[in-house]
Parts: sequence; C-alpha cells; structure tokens
Amino acid sequence: MALRRIRLELARTHEFPEGAADRGYEFVAPLTVDGHLDKDGWHEAREQCLVRRFWAGEPDERGRLVHRGSAWYFHYDGVEAEDDEPIFRFDRHTFNQGDYVSVTEHDGEQRPFKVVSVTDPH
Repeated sequence: MALRRIRLELARTHEFPEGAADRGYEFVAPLTVDGHLDKDGWHEAREQCLVRRFWAGEPDERGRLVHRGSAWYFHYDGVEAEDDEPIFRFDRHTFNQGDYVSVTEHDGEQRPFKVVSVTDPH
C-alpha cells in the first residue's frame, strides 16, 4: 500500500468552461500500483486519509475520506454523516494525473473534477 496525496480541480462546467484551479479537493488515500483506491490499505491508514476542500471565496473545509458499505465519501469535521459528499464510482476510478472523477457536493450538485497531481503525502 502506498499513501498518495491527490489533488482534484474543478473540470469544465457550464459555469466554468475552462475549469477552475481554485476549486477542488486535496486528499490522502492509499492507492494500488495501477492507481485504484486500496480499501484494505484504507482500513490500515484511515486516520491518515485526510481531505481538504478548497473553493474560492469560501473557507477551506477539512475532514476525512471514509468508506461505508460499497461507497466512498468525503466527511467533514463537525458535519453530520447525511451531509457527507459521495464520490461517484470512486472504487472503479483510477487516480492518475489526467483522470476525471465526479463528486456530489453539499448543494446536491454532481460536478466533474480532474486529477491534476498524485504525489507523496509528505
């Protein structure tokens, strides 16, 4: 298991046709050699699997990457579990630079994000 720091930035949307580097997520997660999330590795390192949501004009939100049932979520400190942000098919995606994932955010909108970097978490 290798822990990696993954940075997601908002991909092209109607509101942001060029995407937005100042809106996204940085999180630490265990990845397999081919870039998939490692659920067993997450069980071993869940306390290190932190997330930071950054969004221009809003304070950063901090929390954890969590796994419940067959789904992955971003859970933020001080927020009820029903307000967690589910990540669409996170278990099937790879996290390699240039890949895309979708996150359903607090407002209920599912938005696309581009993996812009995968680095050592330290």
